[in-house]
Amino acid sequence: MKVTLIAGSNREQASSTVLIRYVAKLLEEQGFETEVFSLYEHQLPLYGPGEAYGHEEVLKLSQAVKSAQAVVLSTPEYHSSISGVLKNALDFLNSEYFEGKPVLSASSAGGSVGVSSLGALQAIVRNLHGLNCPEWISIGSDQRKFDENGDPSDQATELRIRKAVDTFVHLIRRIHA
Repeated sequence: MKVTLIAGSNREQASSTVLIRYVAKLLEEQGFETEVFSLYEHQLPLYGPGEAYGHEEVLKLSQAVKSAQAVVLSTPEYHSSISGVLKNALDFLNSEYFEGKPVLSASSAGGSVGVSSLGALQAIVRNLHGLNCPEWISIGSDQRKFDENGDPSDQATELRIRKAVDTFVHLIRRIHA
């Protein structure tokens, strides 16, 4: 089964991007095919109703999400919400891309946690008819440190991420059983 992970930052080495690459690694260890779709690497035009749907990068995003059985969304937290580039990307997608698919939300915040952005993401997922995972990942402050292998430096953070990923995997397997 394939999981598409959308890295919702426009910075190459953003902690939310490093986090999503770690989540992809954990999913691969459990036998999933993964595709990390970085919004830094795939710069989309600004969304406008009926516009830019034929843009090459929009088509790549659409295909990446449509071909997946589950989705992970990762964002930095900006002003108590998700990044503009992630919101822009999600605006290009509708319920046909998320209908009945499990979705794990993840956030990386400069403060202690990124709960506001996670609440916003879950509301968007509900509106797109995706199935929110009951766990989410929120890292902040020193929890955003990763070693040279891309693993969390803090053991408690690693365990929290693993627990959320395990819950997500359980949800995927139950839905696709």
